[in-house]
Amino acid sequence: MFRRFVLPLFFALLLAVSANAEIKPEVILEGLKCPTGVAVQPETGIVYVSESAASQIIRVVDGKAEVVVKEFPQDEYGKGPTYLMGPLGLAFMDKNHLVVGDGSQKDGEEVVRVYHIDEIGDGGVKADMGKKTNPLKPSDDVPGEGNFYGVAIDQEAIYVTSNGDDKKGWIARCPLEMDGLGELARFIPTKDVVQVDAPAAIAISPRREIVVGQMGEINDAKDSLLTFYDQKSKKLLLSLPTDLHDIVGLAYSPKTGRLYAVDYSWADPKQGGLYRLDATRRDGKQAINATKLLDLDQPTAMAFNADGELYITEFANGDGKAEGKDPATGKLLKIAEGL
Repeated sequence: MFRRFVLPLFFALLLAVSANAEIKPEVILEGLKCPTGVAVQPETGIVYVSESAASQIIRVVDGKAEVVVKEFPQDEYGKGPTYLMGPLGLAFMDKNHLVVGDGSQKDGEEVVRVYHIDEIGDGGVKADMGKKTNPLKPSDDVPGEGNFYGVAIDQEAIYVTSNGDDKKGWIARCPLEMDGLGELARFIPTKDVVQVDAPAAIAISPRREIVVGQMGEINDAKDSLLTFYDQKSKKLLLSLPTDLHDIVGLAYSPKTGRLYAVDYSWADPKQGGLYRLDATRRDGKQAINATKLLDLDQPTAMAFNADGELYITEFANGDGKAEGKDPATGKLLKIAEGL
């Protein structure tokens, strides 16, 4: 029974049938301060970016950055380099509702925020104007949770990845209810399940599984996993090594159904890039072939539009060392080739 289920699940990744031509990304915006999340508004195709170290969310209008949400608080992350953190992961619930994973406060105080786009006027709105979930406070031996890096939305719930609890690493879930947001709660302790740290990237597969990029230790090479979970039972369906350093973004192409990842590669930024994840078999077992399509300078997030064009954010610090805590070196890239 397990084999019959997993095989079609895994091959939803899609076998590669041909190599991509040389990819030439277009720079849409530059001079950004630690852009950490990207999302494309349904129907309009407008691109939104969380400019984390600038404590704001922007959108691209006529090729220029326009502030949408501003004045987030700020927290810090990392030990050499240290980054200022504000808003992190982004995703659209529908055309009018933008969901934001927060990283701007202390673990146990951070929330998931939702903004109604039609209520945002010229100059944007303050961060505290949106609706918000409850925080994941500490209780008993469980520490407070935060750093909601990745956001994915399905028909019934919002899912976010979180790394406040180093011993477990959580996927948190907030149900979508008729009158608004339900209670945000710890859902799957990913490190307990796969014995690898730091869930970061998250997506919903065409079959509606929760797909998570388990980043692993930032100083360890090539320890990232690609994992699949059932939404109802929370069970791990599949866990596969990727031979990538630090998966921080996952996205399915709406045109081809293929799965793509971006690798930040903390320990060696020169290894960062965009990868296509193809199904293969090694020694008779299911496996992944990660094909590098493009070198990238510390990529952080990715999102497709409805036409299959891909947007990627990157820190672009060059040597991987921040220029202070808020380097204005970040970029928003666009790949127009059909992926």
